[in-house]
Amino acid sequence: MPSSSHHHHHCLVLLLFVVAVTLSAVAALGGVEEAACDASSPHEEDLRPDRLTVLLSGYSERRLPLLRRIAGAYAAHPLVLAVVVLWCNPSTPDDRLLLPRLPPGVSLHRTASASLNSRFLPHPSIRTAAVAVADDDVLPDAAAISFAFAAWQQRAGRPGTLVGFFPRSHHLDLARGRWAYAAPQPGRYSMVLTKFLVLAVDLLRKYSCSPELAAARAVVDRERNCEDILMNFVAAEASGEGPVLVEAGSIRDWGDPRNDANAGAGVEAMRAVGLSSRGGVGHWEKRGECITEFHRLLGRMPLRYSYGKVVEAAVAEQGLCSKGGRLVRCDQE
Repeated sequence: MPSSSHHHHHCLVLLLFVVAVTLSAVAALGGVEEAACDASSPHEEDLRPDRLTVLLSGYSERRLPLLRRIAGAYAAHPLVLAVVVLWCNPSTPDDRLLLPRLPPGVSLHRTASASLNSRFLPHPSIRTAAVAVADDDVLPDAAAISFAFAAWQQRAGRPGTLVGFFPRSHHLDLARGRWAYAAPQPGRYSMVLTKFLVLAVDLLRKYSCSPELAAARAVVDRERNCEDILMNFVAAEASGEGPVLVEAGSIRDWGDPRNDANAGAGVEAMRAVGLSSRGGVGHWEKRGECITEFHRLLGRMPLRYSYGKVVEAAVAEQGLCSKGGRLVRCDQE
């Protein structure tokens, strides 16, 4: 029978091992901002052209079950090499993030702040030429993901191209002498939202690390908004072209306000804290101000209009909402 001291020693070693393992996992979650911009960018020939990295950003602890579900679905897609989750809530305890375990192929990294700029960090672990940036409450089906990636690959020779499902536009408000943010006109748009978009990994570095954009990134921090608009500026500046709108498959959109309020436990809470839930008239006004401010800070207006879209199947709107207990297109009454 082992002595009491031997038993205590064994427990202490086991405890130290558990603490060490836990701390190493937490260290893997450590702040990534500086490392992302300080790290030398991988050589283009080392980046896989045939696979996609999905970059998800999360903030709400209440939404963690949904985030895990979405991350797991992305990781299961045959074209997805890895899913990188950037956790942008510094106050979340590490144990909330470590348990339950993340699905295979998914890594989670803490950011040092809650800045919306963090969602575009060029994380050093990215090993693909293309990255899909996505909200934590949107999930395209497998066909939609494949089609968007294929559309991006067809334009891979043109750096700066954004491919997405959710279009927006801008126009000059002559009466007020400033830019306005707007819904897309029939067949014409100039931006795609970061609910889901595919871009070159190089655009993440341009957005996050370019000194010229420091003042514009500060606007994003001040307003807690408009990071997607700034990325469209960065992309249009790099490409000299507008984005590419694609339609394919269907997209489950938990953050769309047209979901029924009772469409599953916690939906109201999820909607209230979601990265994509910034609605109302003030939302459109604020985003118009961002466009005007980015134009002023950069000294030029790079946004370009695109016309038409790349379509796999004729669909009016791709977002799926829960209405009357059924999943239907969000624009369906």
